[in-house]
Amino acid sequence: MPEIIFAGKIFDLVRDRFDYNGETLTREYLRHPGAVAVLAINDQDQVLTVQQYRRPVERYLLELPAGLRDATDENTLETAKRELLEETDYVAQNWQHLHTFMTSPGCNDEVIEIFLATDLTKIEHDFARTAEERDMQIVWHDLNAVAEAVLSSKVQSPTLTVGILHYLAIQGSKQIG
Repeated sequence: MPEIIFAGKIFDLVRDRFDYNGETLTREYLRHPGAVAVLAINDQDQVLTVQQYRRPVERYLLELPAGLRDATDENTLETAKRELLEETDYVAQNWQHLHTFMTSPGCNDEVIEIFLATDLTKIEHDFARTAEERDMQIVWHDLNAVAEAVLSSKVQSPTLTVGILHYLAIQGSKQIG
């Protein structure tokens, strides 16, 4: 059983001792509740993005709407629906699981599930954004422009990168640019 070294707001730092090939090893890593992201695409082949401040890199990143699994009993699709609404004011009629990936398995156990959302409608709701989400910008970008930004390393968000590349891969031999 891992020992909690530090219990944080979003993740815990744990120390884990385990047997590996007859040797006892010790590793410290971040224990994370997991997250979801939403690749929302409209009828004009535009991607719904957010620009959000990220303190560890001290800048705003272009990202997909995303968020933590706040409750372990909430299924990830419901989390994705909640996050899309809270971060962008949009709901979607069509949902599809797109991809699941581990963000950095050498130092944390975070798993992100990306969902594709289409047939989007903007609605009014009473959710108040706080902290870094308060000044988050919500912007539609052309799918091909986002793909080009990913391929040229202008996009630094791994979730946006994985989501766009996976989406284009399942679209077949769709040309970029």
